[in-house]
Amino acid sequence: MDVPLYLRPRVEPPLAQLLEDTPFLHSLVDALGSPLNVLLPDTAAANAARFRAVYRRHHLAGRVYFALKANRSAALPRRLAVEDPAAVGVDVASTGELRHALGCGLTGDRIMATGPKDPEFLWLAARVGATVNLDSAGELDQLAALVRKYGLPRVQVLARLSGFEAGGAGTRVLSRRSRFGTPPHDTDALLTAVQRHADAVELTGVAYHLDTTGLEEKVRALEQCVLFLDECRARGLAPRAVDIGGGFGVGYVADAGEWERWTTALSEAVLGVRPPLTWRGHGYGLRNEGGTVRGTAALYPGHRPTAGPGYLDELLSTPAPVLGRAPATLLLEHLHDLHVEPGRSLADQCGLTLARVLEVRPTGDTHLVRLGMNAGDMTLEEHGVLVDPVPLPRGDPAPEERPVGVHLVGNLCLEADLITRRTVFLPRLPRVGDLLAFVNTAGYTMDFHAHHAQRQPLARTVAVEREEESWRWRLDEDYWPITHPGGTPA
Repeated sequence: MDVPLYLRPRVEPPLAQLLEDTPFLHSLVDALGSPLNVLLPDTAAANAARFRAVYRRHHLAGRVYFALKANRSAALPRRLAVEDPAAVGVDVASTGELRHALGCGLTGDRIMATGPKDPEFLWLAARVGATVNLDSAGELDQLAALVRKYGLPRVQVLARLSGFEAGGAGTRVLSRRSRFGTPPHDTDALLTAVQRHADAVELTGVAYHLDTTGLEEKVRALEQCVLFLDECRARGLAPRAVDIGGGFGVGYVADAGEWERWTTALSEAVLGVRPPLTWRGHGYGLRNEGGTVRGTAALYPGHRPTAGPGYLDELLSTPAPVLGRAPATLLLEHLHDLHVEPGRSLADQCGLTLARVLEVRPTGDTHLVRLGMNAGDMTLEEHGVLVDPVPLPRGDPAPEERPVGVHLVGNLCLEADLITRRTVFLPRLPRVGDLLAFVNTAGYTMDFHAHHAQRQPLARTVAVEREEESWRWRLDEDYWPITHPGGTPA
């Protein structure tokens, strides 16, 4: 066999220590079934602290809002609820998420309401005192009408912008199109609506969220938000914050060389100069046109040397194109707060998904490994994230350790139920009863698309905490950060 093309995961403490306790993880799956999601709530709090450290480095105020859509658990928002209220909150994108946040102990003043909003969502957000991140003047009109009709308190709002432009030297650059936010040519109408509804709402800031990892594009948007706030003050308004959303990224693959070798090999396989790396020659968006690779690989950048808090630090330090000063300096000069809404990066290293091996079947020069899960239970691949699972043998591992390529398939009666389209290389062939641990799934890939297809059970979720030399666990819905398993205060 050729040299195995590993994509081994980046694993940091305490997740690394949890993976070493194979008997404990097997006992969880024996008790609660496969698949099983395992969360480390304390890591979410540690990640929030890392973001806050960047704030302190740049002498900035503001709040880190965890994007609840990244994970359905109760454990993560409950753990964040006991953090400093002035520093940490949550971002909710539906009525259900808002109710969930309130039930987890977050007060309304620590909640940012984003996403598409129906009247029920707007009413409850206004009722509990959440900040509403507005997409349009029409949404503002609807909110103001509800405030007046039901005699609700004045609501703090942010104006969400999109479609930022930059030009110079005969060029014009437009940020990628978004269905969210108000484009620059409509901001005058939005501000006029804010002034018209001054009895119902208070404009406290401006926001954006760009679906990109491009640093320059985000710096340009942040700069234009600062300039927009100058325009707001010229009209007698007093906004004081810039919310730059999320998109700070996560590094999934530990070794840059492994990532580069695999992506190079994918292009070679698409060209036909090496054997296929995927099920039925799937190209992840690449195709062979007359001996030339065309298309764009629909892959998340698996190895990212700068991500999460480090990406935010770089963003705040990169000179803006018009004013020529770093965004952190612009925010300080104008006495503006900074809000961020990390989802994936705040859930980084916060959990894993376990699946039991149900069948190992040779097929051609590889093996099919059927797992006690389906493609909806763990969607790393659907999000373009390629990373190897960690094998957790039951009992002693096989005496012969020889790398092997396998295809991981799910438990649904569907040809398309593939856990991975690519050939996954493992250090040894797994056996029935072993576990595969998919690492770092807490952000968007643990339960975002989970479903009850063919009446297969949904993954249960547990929260685990380190206690001296062992681990203790509780069902996600029973986890509260203020109590030990016996019910006594922590």
